[in-house]
Amino acid sequence: MEEPRIGVFICRCGGNISNWVDVEAVAEAVKGEENVVFTTVDTYMCSAPSQKMIQDKIKEYNLNRVVVASCSPKVHEATFRRCVAEAGLNPYYFEHVNIREQCSWAHMKDDIKENTRKAIDHVRGGIFRARYLEPLEERREKAHKSVLIIGGGIAGISAALTLADSGYQVHMVEKEPTIGGHMAMYGRVFPTMDCAQCILTPRMADCAVIQTSNFTLTLRLWRQQALLETFVLKF
Repeated sequence: MEEPRIGVFICRCGGNISNWVDVEAVAEAVKGEENVVFTTVDTYMCSAPSQKMIQDKIKEYNLNRVVVASCSPKVHEATFRRCVAEAGLNPYYFEHVNIREQCSWAHMKDDIKENTRKAIDHVRGGIFRARYLEPLEERREKAHKSVLIIGGGIAGISAALTLADSGYQVHMVEKEPTIGGHMAMYGRVFPTMDCAQCILTPRMADCAVIQTSNFTLTLRLWRQQALLETFVLKF
């Protein structure tokens, strides 16, 4: 594995960050971190000129990891991943550090020195994580229209019935020899104080009917030690 060469790009966010965090001090504090070969500050790191600057610095300094400290990754993580990919880096060699929502906006009434110290810690954490990033490749998988529900209490039963009625193949796993969970032991339930069995028993019966009629629901009982090997698209 090649030695990490990390570039750190810190955003002022038009004052949304720099009004409450000394971003220049953050850049100065992290420039000596292990594997960091370049640091800079810009007003809008998400702008087209700044993205072009990031791409130029990747080539100029032979960067193989990029850390951007800016706003929430929900806003611009995809933007910066696309930016580094266009410069020839695997997009998963990018690490996003949120110093706006998690720092400047959260501490507008606090001391700027303390805000800056927190931002430095955040960026150092991002640098540490960037050292161990690995390249990932995207792939397409056919998703199975099936659902795994762990636990056959009233919540699991209700979810299973709703999903089975919607056409999903449902697999419900329960560690006990029967479904029903804690509700089966209660006399009445809050807030209406209705009879617990009057609510639970019809749903348990519906599970049995669906399992034996259209086979969209499979119950697997007494499976506390069951080993389930799967991945995100299988269920």
